[in-house]
Amino acid sequence: MGVITLANLIDGDLRAHAAGAYLDVFEPATGKVYARCPDSEADDVEAAVSAAERAAPAWAALPHGERAKHLHRLADAVEARLDELAREESRDSGKPVKLARSVDIPRAVANLRFFAEAITQWPGESHIDTRAINLTLRQPLGVVGCISPWNLPLYLFTWKIAPALAAGNTVVAKPSEITPFTAFRLSELTIECGLPPGVLNVVHGLGPKVGQALVEHPKIEAVSFTGSTRTGASIASAAAARFKKVSLEMGGKNPAIVFADADLSDANLDTIVRSGFSNQGEICLCGSRLLVEHSTYEDFKRRYLEKVKALRVGDPRDDAADLGALVSKPHFDKVMGCIARAKQEGGKVLIGGDAVKLSGRCASGWFVAPTVIEGLPQDCATNREEIFGPVVTLIPFDSEDEAVAIANGTDYGLAASLWTSDLARAHRVAERIDFGIVWVNCWMLRDLRTPFGGVKHSGMGREGGVDALRFFTEPKNVCIAR
Repeated sequence: MGVITLANLIDGDLRAHAAGAYLDVFEPATGKVYARCPDSEADDVEAAVSAAERAAPAWAALPHGERAKHLHRLADAVEARLDELAREESRDSGKPVKLARSVDIPRAVANLRFFAEAITQWPGESHIDTRAINLTLRQPLGVVGCISPWNLPLYLFTWKIAPALAAGNTVVAKPSEITPFTAFRLSELTIECGLPPGVLNVVHGLGPKVGQALVEHPKIEAVSFTGSTRTGASIASAAAARFKKVSLEMGGKNPAIVFADADLSDANLDTIVRSGFSNQGEICLCGSRLLVEHSTYEDFKRRYLEKVKALRVGDPRDDAADLGALVSKPHFDKVMGCIARAKQEGGKVLIGGDAVKLSGRCASGWFVAPTVIEGLPQDCATNREEIFGPVVTLIPFDSEDEAVAIANGTDYGLAASLWTSDLARAHRVAERIDFGIVWVNCWMLRDLRTPFGGVKHSGMGREGGVDALRFFTEPKNVCIAR
């Protein structure tokens, strides 16, 4: 198969970039170009916004149930191609096919179905007294922008567009130019499923060109973004000058806190390992700082390292592989640089620390061994800055207060996990640590009805459930005298 050329989705049509410029799309497992996506410009964004603006009144006027049917049809189409899309997601991002098949694509289906149902069940509000009846209307904003990242491409793309569409908005979306393929496939499916032209528009390209034009466009009423803290800060600044609504889900430097009384069954220990290395550590929710109570530290370390050592890095097509390739050569270089820095800071590499060289078709791929490091001070760069790779630091602590201080000792505040048999302690610590999400004796156990997001440099606003629907609507109070 030759190099595949992707296209933008604008006004219900797949369109080539007008200027004919394209970006190479690499398969991380092989290091080779397999596709090219449009290197779009502000003119492409303008065309997409115009299409969305034309489609907005009719889409907003559709009954909730009709919009829900469109989302369900799209979910059906994705579900029918689950295996195909899983293979494409793996090829695009480097993650194991089995992970995309069991997590990424099913979650994309769940996102579409959840918000299709949620919008039909979202109750109205009214307040009545002797003087008047107050009705609170929730009206769509109009045209909104959705910018999604490269680590969970279709999973997070649908997480944004589904509530926006369900609430009656039309969307201009920008997927990551590093992993654009499944967003392109979804574009094809929207046409196949009969989604009205202009309701969803997808413009591929670079952040400084497409993303910037989207954020600055006067007709874009709100921007939902997932990505780096640096880019999020730039978006917040640009949006503030134009009084746009923004929702920002950004980085994390998440702690997993293991107390001596934790139930460290094999299943729980497997979950703790997975929390550090799932998707090659390229999940903003991964627990990259593993805090362990001193009295159990050595025994925990021994058992933990045995399980990490058993993880297999391999061809993403191989179902025996636990970790695939990192998403790009620049990201591979960044992660390897972070490991080198950790050594310079005095860290001891207990396992991993090296690139992994595979044979055959993956000989030129970007693979890194799962890496565990100990002996680093809490205030070093390795323990404060996001690495976003298969790197976990082990940090001992002596008391609950010290664990809380270490956990909070970073600018990030996205997610944390606590491992303890003491329910009172779980409540105390969960209240004291500065994170938007706290899992107790579990990790990545998600209920799509709950608010999702972080504090400090990890985010602004919340996604999920009614929080997402509120973000994509504007409240209007109507007061009727009695």
